[in-house]
Amino acid sequence: MAISNQRLVALDERGVTFRWKDYRAKGRTRYKTMTLAAEQFMRRFLLHVLPSGFHRIRHYGLLANVARKHNLALARALLHQPPPQAASAEQTSACGSARPLFVCRHCGAPMTIVDTLARAQRIHALPVQPGAP
Repeated sequence: MAISNQRLVALDERGVTFRWKDYRAKGRTRYKTMTLAAEQFMRRFLLHVLPSGFHRIRHYGLLANVARKHNLALARALLHQPPPQAASAEQTSACGSARPLFVCRHCGAPMTIVDTLARAQRIHALPVQPGAP
């Protein structure tokens, strides 16, 4: 569902008015209303509609929220891998008190670098020679 009926406030000659949540704001100003022309509202709405034959994968799969712990434990057992160990206080202090380079700005947890992508080379235009077609 792209938008629930509870969020729709009005439909009139000005357009469609609906409520939305501003995650940057706190307190009473967090919930706001917006009015869009009907065409613009439908354009934005249809961006969330999947073509037939497609499924939202957010609720499916190995890491689906409902059975994530069970599925990961089963996968580790089938792969003969031990469960992950939490770092003890003495291991953390042995590594030093170096502050991680990247920290999540939302929860404060250290972020792990999975891969680093090299910058693509710039394409330099070849010099145009006089008399060339």
